[in-house]
Amino acid sequence: MNEVTLRSLTPSVIGVLVRRGADFAAAEDAVQEALVEAVRAWPAGQSPSSSLGPNGGDSVRDPKGWLVTVAWRKFLDATRADTARRRREDRFDEEPAPGPAPTVDDTLQLYFLCAHPSLTPSSAVALTLRAVGGLTTRQIAQAYLVPEATMAQRISRAKRTVSGVRFDKTGDVATVLRVLYLVFNEGYSGDVDLAAEAIRLTRQLAAAIDHPEVAGLLALMLLHHARRAARTAPDGKLVPLAEQDRGLWDKESIADGIGILQSALVRDRLGEFQAQAAIAALHADAPTAEETDWVQIVEWYDELARLTESPVVRLNRAVAVGEADGPRAGLSALAALDDSLPRYTAVAAYLHERDGDLETAARLYAEAAQKAPNLAERDHLTRQAARLNARRQH
Repeated sequence: MNEVTLRSLTPSVIGVLVRRGADFAAAEDAVQEALVEAVRAWPAGQSPSSSLGPNGGDSVRDPKGWLVTVAWRKFLDATRADTARRRREDRFDEEPAPGPAPTVDDTLQLYFLCAHPSLTPSSAVALTLRAVGGLTTRQIAQAYLVPEATMAQRISRAKRTVSGVRFDKTGDVATVLRVLYLVFNEGYSGDVDLAAEAIRLTRQLAAAIDHPEVAGLLALMLLHHARRAARTAPDGKLVPLAEQDRGLWDKESIADGIGILQSALVRDRLGEFQAQAAIAALHADAPTAEETDWVQIVEWYDELARLTESPVVRLNRAVAVGEADGPRAGLSALAALDDSLPRYTAVAAYLHERDGDLETAARLYAEAAQKAPNLAERDHLTRQAARLNARRQH
């Protein structure tokens, strides 16, 4: 039984324990302990030992039932050990007989619970990775490059916040999607590929709910992730989209993403993730950067701006206008925006370079480098400034 399969069972097992009367925080802790037991008991596809599984070797045919049984025992042990809960012990003392796990799947409710509006975005992401994704606190901490103790505190606070929330109300799909997109944008660090994990969780959500924006987000993730291998050079330097080796793009993921997007768009319930995915699809569909359909991309940015009223969307639209109608048109669109926006200076530098004003472009690239949010982007912008300064001297 591999780790990904085990993690995929996590939300439904938590749901079973909650329905039996466990509060969310205790249920989640018990399931994490059961997952640890499973990893120990099921190495390389072997069956769990009879001391842990309800039916010995046969129980591997019902891994969810095995996890439910073990997690419930862990919960009972923790309850009995807690002196503050001794008076509640009778309520949970009778252990349900081993057998097939209930067919009720609470995965969707767990998505909503972990994206509860009372949680901060960082707490919602951490709780989603733990309760829905089945990752350990150590794995999440490594992915976010923070100490394990810090992440443990964050998750504990989040669990306490949502422990009193019942599984009886429909949550906000848009909030769930924002949380999953935050997970995706963290990318990769440590031993957990958060982009791949976000895609897995979004596929899981798409299987649980028929919603065009869920499909739109899944398509967007697949189309962005398809370009991953081409985004950085072997030395770690950023490679701009126009300069990427398109032979490195994952054509299977692109086809999958476009197919999912098309199925969502025909339902005529356009949302921001579908619009973003449509833009990504046009980039992915172009054989070369020069053959990109920038006119259609501008039209999709117009739709996206109408849906979101986001200044960042309008900033990206200015780049697209510069490609479709020329750099002067792009600069005109840019002039209507607030110059304090992230990446504004970098966009201005690019458009001035396209317009032939190398001196202004070099100066703006250098300014943008000072504002860059990470070292890789700073290095890229610094090299752009140096390249233009070298051209001006010859």
